[in-house]
This record gives sequence, structure tokens and C-alpha cells, in this order.
Amino acid sequence: MSRIPRIVILGAGYGGILSAIRLQKELNYNEADVTLVNKHDYHYITTHLHMPAAGTDNPENARVNILKLIDEFKVDFVKSTVTQIRPHEKKVILEDGTLSYDYLVIGLGGEAETFGIPGLKENALNIRSINSVRFIREHIEYQFAKYKREPDRKDYLTFVIGGAGFTGIEFIGELADRIPQLCKEFDVDPSLVKIYNIEAAPTALPGFDPELVEYAMKVLTDKGITFKIGTAIKECTPEGVLIAGDEFIKAATVVWTGGIRGNHMLDEAGFETMRGRIKVDEHLRAPGFDNIYVVGDCSIVMNDEGRPYPPTAQIAMQQGEAVAHNLIASIRGSQMKTFKYSNKGTVASLGKGQAIGIVGSRKLKGNVAAMMKKVVDMRYLYIIGGIPLVIRKGRF
Repeated sequence: MSRIPRIVILGAGYGGILSAIRLQKELNYNEADVTLVNKHDYHYITTHLHMPAAGTDNPENARVNILKLIDEFKVDFVKSTVTQIRPHEKKVILEDGTLSYDYLVIGLGGEAETFGIPGLKENALNIRSINSVRFIREHIEYQFAKYKREPDRKDYLTFVIGGAGFTGIEFIGELADRIPQLCKEFDVDPSLVKIYNIEAAPTALPGFDPELVEYAMKVLTDKGITFKIGTAIKECTPEGVLIAGDEFIKAATVVWTGGIRGNHMLDEAGFETMRGRIKVDEHLRAPGFDNIYVVGDCSIVMNDEGRPYPPTAQIAMQQGEAVAHNLIASIRGSQMKTFKYSNKGTVASLGKGQAIGIVGSRKLKGNVAAMMKKVVDMRYLYIIGGIPLVIRKGRF
């Protein structure tokens, strides 16, 4: 390649931003032309979104200006929306132009997986972005205001959260903490507020340590959460949800946290996908394309048992760093690295001062786990922005 190779990174989520940061640190001057494309001028911390969604924190604390994370002399930032990927032409179509590439990193993030449940896409809210959590927070407050005008409408004070995975559990923990404040603000009897968490799987937090799951459910039940575990949502309407057993829960607020699929543009581009995600090779490349890497929610990485790893922030971060290494290796003709996911531990928040977690072989719960959650958050801030970012944003 006589000219400088062009690397285009789509999406500034965990995988994309880590790829860009690592490339700007490791590449020599004029060794490659790196472009990062994102539809917003900020990177948002997905694992923090449950708090502003419930109204227990400001959405601004969950986002970081991209230009504070990248060096514009080494990485070009393009604020635009990707509309199409043309892998055989080595082009990406944006809403306002076209980019050509030699190497592509796809980190466009996922979309809500509705599993074909009627009405879910149209009637449920999703914790997926800064704008979506702003909307959820304002929607919740609006229900309390509406109830004061129509006190016969108890459904305004009924909240259904579909899915008891990490996002669902963390959100209901924060929501339960927020309700007493809202009741006081709007002069509402707290006993009228109902929060339901509905999960089709036989347990909350599927795959997590059973002892810690039991602890989490007790903490949240004591906060007023009603669990319906092993119960599928059959339909979501503007009036509420129909669940297994033909029970209808009348609710003006339904928040769906029940699953993620890949980005629809991957199917449209002709990649072979499973639920919209690409099963990558050992170097995180799309099958059949040695110049296209896939990270985060758009990718599938199999564990030693042949099952896909859950698409977490932790795995996306490790993918981002591995992709940067392999891109540099490709450019320099050196040895590429086989991707091996290293699970550093998992922590789930249950609201203020409460969490559960596993770090190594240690089980953590209560305040100790909550402190560990803060450590994990601050470690990520340090990785992407160093001590200045920890000081600015480290009050999670």
C-alpha cells in the first residue's frame, strides 16, 4: 500500500472509543489515517444510564465529550450518522457523505431485542442512550403530576420493568430509591405506587451466583418491588402488559430491558449474523473480511463451552484494545493477537449503598459491593481520560 492506510471506526461506544484511544497512543505519526464516526459529539457510559433514567443522577454525569478523549492531530472525529456499510466497496455511507477505508472497525452498538412480543417496540421505553433516559425520567415525573389531576388513574403510579438482567435490576433499585422523593414532591401516598419486575427466565440475573441473586431479590423486595419471575410478557399495549396466565397489569409506564440484538445495518450489509450480531474470528474480524473488525454489541465471541459471552462493557473494552493491537500488527506486518476474554469480575448495583458482585472467587454484597462498583466506574474513567476525567466525573 503506497499511501497511508485509512482506518475508519464506526461508533464511540466502549469498543470504538478504546480502539481510537489505543491507536492514537501506539501509532507513529503518518503511519495511518484514523477516523472516528459517531452520531453524537459525546461518548456515554452505558453502565451508568440506569441512574439518570430513574432520576437519581444527572444525565450529564453519564457522558463525556469525545474531543476531550481524542487527540485531533492523530484521530479525525466526524459527527454523523451511518446509514449504510458497503464492505465489498470498502465504503461507509453517512447521512451527509461517504468515507472510504482500508480497515473498518464496527462498533455501532445494539438495538432492543423484543423477541417478537407484540406491541413492545411501539409501547415500551428503553434505557439505551442519554436522550432515552432523559425521556424516561421526565415521563416518570409526568405520571405523578397526571395522577394529581386524575386520582382515579392508579395506572399512572404503576411501573412495569421487563427483564431482570443487569440493566433491569439496577434500574429498579434506583427507581425504588427515587419513588419516596417523588411521593413527597407530589403529595402522593407511597402505598399507591407499584413497581413490577417481570422476567421470563426461571431466575433474576440469569447465570449469576444464586446466593447473591437471592440477596438482591430480598433487598429489592424490601424496597417495594414485586417480582414475577418465570413469567413471560405476552403483549405490550398502551394500557399495560399482558403476561403469562392471561393476567393484565395496567400500567402507564413500561420499560423494556430484556435483551439486545446487533445493529440492523449489519444484516443490510450482507454479513452473516445471529440476532443481528456477527460471530467474529479469533482476531475479532468478520468472517470473509480480513480488514473488518467488529466489537461490542455487534459482535459474538464464543467461550470455551461454545456459548456466546454476554455483550458487556467489560468485553467491549477488551475488544477495543485487542482490535487496536491487531490493526497496528496488520499495518506493520507483525504478529496479531488472538482475543481471549478475561473476566475481571461483575458488580450489579441495587440502589444507594447496595450492590452485589463477584471479583475473582470473592462474593461481595451490600456496602462493600457498592464501593467496588464505584471503583470499577472510576477505573474506566481513568482508562479513557486519565486522572483529570476521574476528578471531573468521579462522583458517580
